[in-house]
Amino acid sequence: MKPLFYFGLVNFVLAIAFGIAAWIQPTQFMGVNAWYKPIKFALSIGIYVWTLAFFSRYLESRVNLDAFNAAVILSLGFEIVYIAYQAAQGKGSHFNVATSLHSFLYSMMAVGATVAALAGAWLGYHFFTKDFPQLDPAYLWSIRLGFVIFVIFAFQGFAMGSRLAHTVGAPDGGPGLPFVNWSRSAGDLRIAHFMGMHALQVIPFLTYWLIRDVRWVFASAGVYLLTVFAVFFRALAGRPLF
Repeated sequence: MKPLFYFGLVNFVLAIAFGIAAWIQPTQFMGVNAWYKPIKFALSIGIYVWTLAFFSRYLESRVNLDAFNAAVILSLGFEIVYIAYQAAQGKGSHFNVATSLHSFLYSMMAVGATVAALAGAWLGYHFFTKDFPQLDPAYLWSIRLGFVIFVIFAFQGFAMGSRLAHTVGAPDGGPGLPFVNWSRSAGDLRIAHFMGMHALQVIPFLTYWLIRDVRWVFASAGVYLLTVFAVFFRALAGRPLF
């Protein structure tokens, strides 16, 4: 648990550092500040890693987590370093296959993202196969369903990777929402990716504070899943969310 906690903390500190860099060096890439991307990824990685650390404490005495911790830290550590390095040069990291080196590094990012997603799936697997008498059944099922939705939409990232673009119906880099830059004129596959992956936080959080019935957990998770799929298919049709 401690290695993931400190790695998450490093990413939150990096997000602050990237924010300062965005203010000092307003380098533009595809119409937006190039540092926005590493800020978003550092925050997202920090949240994901702290979530894994929080859930893994329920398994610490029963499962060896050393390889799991190493896989998460190495895969996502490479990703944030490469994204920041490219941002500093005003260049893209994702979908950048301009040279053989860039193609290789982008492929390594895909491998890293896959490893991080599989690590999350491995942790989620243990919540399905082990007993947790100390946890309220509704809360336990919220964790399980959160992991299921997370895994589905973590691998939805391949829908973007196969296209070498996240925008459908227009080139990447058009007018977008502030900071996140989600397209306002075409479909954007990043929205469903974001919503689906953060089900891992949203569903357990809502259940912990609001829901005490397993049936309502399934209903809430079902509504959330259908909503994210609707957003995904809307993007595939080339239609903006807003």
